[in-house]
Amino acid sequence: MLKVFADGGARGNPGPAAVGVYVVDENNRILCKVGQKIGVATNNVAEYKAVIVALSLLLRKKELLTHRQIQIYLDSKLIFSQINGLFKIKNSVLRELLFEVREKEAELAVPIQYFHIPREQNKEADKLVNLALDNKL
Repeated sequence: MLKVFADGGARGNPGPAAVGVYVVDENNRILCKVGQKIGVATNNVAEYKAVIVALSLLLRKKELLTHRQIQIYLDSKLIFSQINGLFKIKNSVLRELLFEVREKEAELAVPIQYFHIPREQNKEADKLVNLALDNKL
């Protein structure tokens, strides 16, 4: 099983934005991590982009897909709820981003579960966001 921790953030809303993603195995050994700027975005767009970057990373690193299940952990309750179909998506930009998430999921063809976690449990991904925004990656 792979555990993927993803976070997105913007300084200002909208403002300069970045995403942070890290992937660990069932023994919590870090397999890969990424932090990158995504331009100007809202916090919600950045959170979705973090999921898209995470899924894209898994598609590029096929060796990680030997795991039979992927768990993605998010600290955004809104994005978690929208991805899991608990909340309707009124914003057309977010709807398009969810469509992109679904396309990536289909390409992966591996069971994916999404979980909401408190921010305190997503500190490493948040750190990657801030390092990217501070040009320290």
